Amino acid sequence: MALYVQKYGGTSVGTPERIEAVAEKVCGFRKAGHDVVVVVSAMSGETNRLIDLAGHIVDEPSPREMDVLISTGEQVTIALLSMALHKRGCEARSYTGAQVKILTDSTHTKARIRQIDGERMRADLDAGRVVVVAGFQGMDEHGNITTLGRGGSDTTAVALAAALKADECQIYTDVDGVYTTDPRVVDSARRLERITFEEMLEMASLGSKILQIRSVEFAGKYHVPLRVLSSFQDGEGTLITLEDDSVMEQPVVSGIAFNRDEAKVTITGVPDTPGSALGILKPISDANIDVDMIIQNVGADNRTDFTFTVPRNDFKRAIDILERTSSQLGAREVSGDTGIAKVSIVGVGMRSHTGVATTMFEALAGEGINIQMIATSEIKVSVVIDEKYLELAVRALHSAFELHQPERDGGDK
Repeated sequence: MALYVQKYGGTSVGTPERIEAVAEKVCGFRKAGHDVVVVVSAMSGETNRLIDLAGHIVDEPSPREMDVLISTGEQVTIALLSMALHKRGCEARSYTGAQVKILTDSTHTKARIRQIDGERMRADLDAGRVVVVAGFQGMDEHGNITTLGRGGSDTTAVALAAALKADECQIYTDVDGVYTTDPRVVDSARRLERITFEEMLEMASLGSKILQIRSVEFAGKYHVPLRVLSSFQDGEGTLITLEDDSVMEQPVVSGIAFNRDEAKVTITGVPDTPGSALGILKPISDANIDVDMIIQNVGADNRTDFTFTVPRNDFKRAIDILERTSSQLGAREVSGDTGIAKVSIVGVGMRSHTGVATTMFEALAGEGINIQMIATSEIKVSVVIDEKYLELAVRALHSAFELHQPERDGGDK
C-alpha cells in the first residue's frame, strides 16, 4: 500500500457539495488501504474576499496581519473536509500549517519553507487517520503565521510529500492533466501521460498555469513524483518525474507554451561601452521589474540597440525609467510595444535532435508570421511575435511537430 499526498485547489473545494465529493474520493483511497495526507486551498474566491475586506479597513495593511487574515480561508476548508470524512466513517484530523510545524522564514505574504516536523502526521497515519493540512501557510521561528504566496498550496503539498517520503504527490485541479498546449486554442491538443520536471518547469515559467513554479522546483530537487489529475473526472492524469533514460525515443517537442502578458521595450543608439547593459537594466531591476528575453545588437557606428521584454503591467514603468535615464546613457530613442506575445516549444528531446529551431521557423514563415525576438535553452526555443498571430502560430507549431499524434512507447522504433 502507498502513501499519497493529495492537494485539492480552490475550485475542487469551492462548495460544500464539492467538499463532500473530495471526502468520498479520499475515503476510497483509505478503504483501498492507502495512507493519505490531504492539503487543501481556501474555497474558490475566499482569499480574494478576505483581501477585499482588508482593503475596506486600510489601503496598505501590515503584511503580518494580512497573513493572519488570509490564512483563515484554508482553516475553514480543513475543518469542513474533516467533518465530511468523519461522516463517512473515515477517521481524520485537521491541522493548520503552524500545528504541523511547517517552519518558514519571516518574509510575510511570500515566505519560504525551511523545515517540516512530520512527527504528528506520522503518528496519525500510523493510527489509521487521514491527515488534513491547510495549504499555503506556515509559522516562522517567532511563532508568527506566514503564507507562501499565491499558489502556495502546491508547494505545501510537495514539501509534505518530500518530508514524509510519499510515494506520490497528487495535484487535483479542474483539468485532467498537462496538455501539449491549451485545448482552447488547439482542438487536437493531447493530454501527456508523462513529462519531465525540466519540461514542466519550462512550461510553468512560460505561461502554463497548471502548477506553481516553486512546487515544480521543489519536486525536482527532492525527486517527488508529481501527478496532475482532475477532481471532476476519473483518469490517470499526467505524471511529472525525472527524465526516463529507459525511453529510447523521447519526443523531440513535448509541448507548446505561450504568454500574452508580454511587452517589448527598446532603447536605441546607446554607446557600446563596458557597463552599458548594466546602465540600462539596473534601474529596471531596482524597480522590481522582471526582465525576460534580451537582445543586444551592435551597429557599425559602435552604438547598441537594446531590446528586452517585461510583464505587460510593468510596461509603462519600464518606459518611464528608461526615458529618465536615456540622456545619461547617451541613447537616441526609447520605444515599446504592448501588442506582442511569446510562443515557446519545449522538449528534452531537443538535446539529441538537430533542426528543431529550423522546423519551428519554417512553420511560422509558412503562415507569414514574422519573428521579432528569439531565445533558446537546451530544451526550449522561444520567439516573440505580433500578438494577433498568436493562436495561428500555436496551431501551426502543434501541427509541424505532430503533437496530436499519440505518445510512443520506449523501445526500438
